[in-house]
Amino acid sequence: MDAELLIHADWIVPVTDGDPTLAQHSLAIERGRIAAILPRAEAREQIQAQETLTLAGHALIPGLINAHTHTPMVLLRGLADDLPLMTWLHEHIWPAEGRWVDPDFVADGTRLALLEMLRGGITCFNDMYFYPEVTARVAAEAGMRALAGMIVVDFPTRYAEHPEEYFSRGLALHERYQHHPLIRTAFAPHSPYAVSEEPLQRVATLAEELQVPVHIHLHETRDEITQSLRDHGERPLARLERLGLLSPLLVAIHMTQLNDAEIERLAATGAQVVHCPESNLKLASGFCPVTQLLKAGVNVALGTDGAASNNDLNLLGELRTAALLAKGVSQSASALPAATALRMATLHGARALGLESETGSLEPGKAADLVALDLRDPHTQPLYNAVSQIVYAASSHQVRHVWINGQQLLRDGAPLTLESDSIITEARAWGERIAEAHLH
Repeated sequence: MDAELLIHADWIVPVTDGDPTLAQHSLAIERGRIAAILPRAEAREQIQAQETLTLAGHALIPGLINAHTHTPMVLLRGLADDLPLMTWLHEHIWPAEGRWVDPDFVADGTRLALLEMLRGGITCFNDMYFYPEVTARVAAEAGMRALAGMIVVDFPTRYAEHPEEYFSRGLALHERYQHHPLIRTAFAPHSPYAVSEEPLQRVATLAEELQVPVHIHLHETRDEITQSLRDHGERPLARLERLGLLSPLLVAIHMTQLNDAEIERLAATGAQVVHCPESNLKLASGFCPVTQLLKAGVNVALGTDGAASNNDLNLLGELRTAALLAKGVSQSASALPAATALRMATLHGARALGLESETGSLEPGKAADLVALDLRDPHTQPLYNAVSQIVYAASSHQVRHVWINGQQLLRDGAPLTLESDSIITEARAWGERIAEAHLH
């Protein structure tokens, strides 16, 4: 068999049935896809590769999938910390966005976010923010896989005046990228409290017609539930179901306030849940009942949320927090095993975003979206179980190589498609301008 690249790794973690860890195996890449995974001795005999890479002490895993973020918000990182969600949002974040968010802010913020995510082993992200066409363009230029959110809110912003304009801009974005190899789209109505019934119904109709996900903040706080009961006489999830949005296309973010009946409805309708543990902890929003959701058969993925409420885009850190939090909340040490946490950050993320046939696991025929972690680091020695070390001990500085669609984007920890120095210079300039205005 011919291959463009043959990688010899000490461990390959394919995230497939049974959660195997393959020792002393090799992975072949041809035309952007995984061509084969086989024992190293067989690979040397059977595969004629144009290039061979031997990664001693490294583990190959599927590229991590950040299933919920607001990438340009990295430029607001640390601006208003240690505040409850609604105070943080209404008194600080939304006013700052109203003043600063424009295409330049989004482009520079997205580049900084991509640099951080790539260096942390993230190969795909699901974004919700203004000017999604800018985020899509910047991600495509960098070679990153992304879902660009077709944002919808009721109120006017610098991006659009009214729901009709949000829809027209979103549909133009969808049209532009519908055949792109890396960029997909999703409807991104912000939340049930920020979008009224008519636009939500239109989202439901169009999502079904276009077969794209619906990415929405849902059941994030106790206040959201109280407000919905007061204003609509029903809980937000029941309202979305009445409007036709509860389906496998629904990607529900946060879900910290759920009762048993709602967990059953999510399972029965095939809706997706994205858990953002660190953001929920920082904003004191509550705990997503991950263990119960998984037990009920609900697909649960992982997201960082935006860096203004996390404050990083480190999905390896999120993996560890998710696993530890589930154990603490359920008072069971086996509640969320390491292999399940890794699955949430890879295959479950792909499934939530409708990309399961393309990415999320290392299998022949899928896109070559993969990450090599150097486990020889003091953090991960001695090594008894590669997956446990990755989930409970590894840090993002151990991500040494990243490929997306077979293209190498990170080599020996250095980005190949992003200019680090200029990105950080621009970020500092934004920080100085925003800080000066915020302090006065």
